[in-house]
Amino acid sequence: MRGKTPEEQGLLELLDPVADAAGFEIVRLRLMGGDHARRLQIMAERPDGTMLVEDCGALARAVSQVLDALDPISGHYLLEVSSPGIDRPLTRLRDFEIWEGCEARIELDRVAEGRKRFRGQLAGVEGDAIAINLEGEAETALLPFAWVVDAKLVLNDELLKRGAEARASRLALEKQTLSEE
Repeated sequence: MRGKTPEEQGLLELLDPVADAAGFEIVRLRLMGGDHARRLQIMAERPDGTMLVEDCGALARAVSQVLDALDPISGHYLLEVSSPGIDRPLTRLRDFEIWEGCEARIELDRVAEGRKRFRGQLAGVEGDAIAINLEGEAETALLPFAWVVDAKLVLNDELLKRGAEARASRLALEKQTLSEE
């Protein structure tokens, strides 16, 4: 899910170690467009979930060096590095644990429980399955992570509140660190 096509998977294999060495994790990579106007979009974050504008620049420079040297993408392309944002894609099994309690949309590559699309509150992970509480359902649904083709947090008041609280905590920690120096 972090990369959908074989070309994207190959780029992830090439760029994951670069991102890791720079202190980042690639959340999602997409190579979009035709041969003449392609765009390589990389969403990344630090292991603590943060990604500042300066971080985007640092990762873009590190990735560009490797892409320029190895030239794995034919033709011209534009490199775009960003944070996953508040209504982020969920691409790794651990994302479903980290964002437990938040509302998400999940799409599968096959039918489960009579449908392919689900929306509900994330309830963690059980083995290799995503647990999700669906509205109107008494029991928590378990969806195999391997079947997920798309998953994203739903932007709502609760998610915005969680994001604001996380930002306030980071700012307080930065302020404390600066005052100790």
